Amino acid sequence: MSIAPYIREIGRGKDGARALSREQACDLMSRLLDGQVSDLEKGAFALAMRIKGETPEELAGFMDAVEPRTLALQAPAMPIVLPSYNGARKLPNLTPLLALLLAREGVPVLVHGFPEDPTRVTSAQVFAALGLPAVASAAEATERWAAGQPVFMPLEVLHPSLAELLKLRAVLGLRNPGHTLAKLLPAVPGALRVVNHTHPEYALSLSEFLGLTGATALLLRGTEGEPVADARRRPAFNCFVRGRLDDELSLEAQGGSLAELPALPAGFDAETTAHTVRAMLAGEQPVPTPIARQVRTLLALRESA
Repeated sequence: MSIAPYIREIGRGKDGARALSREQACDLMSRLLDGQVSDLEKGAFALAMRIKGETPEELAGFMDAVEPRTLALQAPAMPIVLPSYNGARKLPNLTPLLALLLAREGVPVLVHGFPEDPTRVTSAQVFAALGLPAVASAAEATERWAAGQPVFMPLEVLHPSLAELLKLRAVLGLRNPGHTLAKLLPAVPGALRVVNHTHPEYALSLSEFLGLTGATALLLRGTEGEPVADARRRPAFNCFVRGRLDDELSLEAQGGSLAELPALPAGFDAETTAHTVRAMLAGEQPVPTPIARQVRTLLALRESA
């Protein structure tokens, strides 16, 4: 069945387009994920939504379709999920450090994303340099959690059809709602999510989505699009407990001038970053204060959930 009726609604331009209902968005995304639309229709959807932008209701509907198609995972306790899709461009990718610090506290951690990016250093590459290669099944994830280790799972394993939607970017040169959905994916039942945004305007729509869907999550402006606090200056932490913003757990962004900068390596390749992470975990080099505070916040949020 054609998705032309939906394209007519969302494809009328920035001012003429109309938002879909949650039910319509779910139906549309279900057809996309199940391969029931042509490549031409996929491209039309991606371009129309890029121009219009997603409403919180549409995101909720899209997620209603995405969640049931996710690989079934069962963590031994409430997990923390870190979506890692941007990688390092200028700064070391310290998402693996955050994951390892949380795992050291006994928390099951799932990091998901793409294993490689031709222009960036991915979390998967840093994990591999640390001796923790990506897992390829739910059984492998269970073994890692049982060993007290964080898990990196490629999106192609966690959600193959969503991964295909994200790959449209290589053809069109533009992001589509799939990228937002990947960063919002609960991934494991009952998980605490770290949701990051790169542009301030997304903070409001993502906050509305987390409230609408009753999510427990930490929302922050990530480091180069990664779900880890900037090692140089802590961003605002907005903590949601079952969809409600918790003012006591939340923190305003760090203000004022910095007394000192953290000791970060000049390079940000996977091996150099892994060496730095090992030094921080061993206490040979201090963990950047914003990341240490992010760990404490996530542990407190987890206790409140």
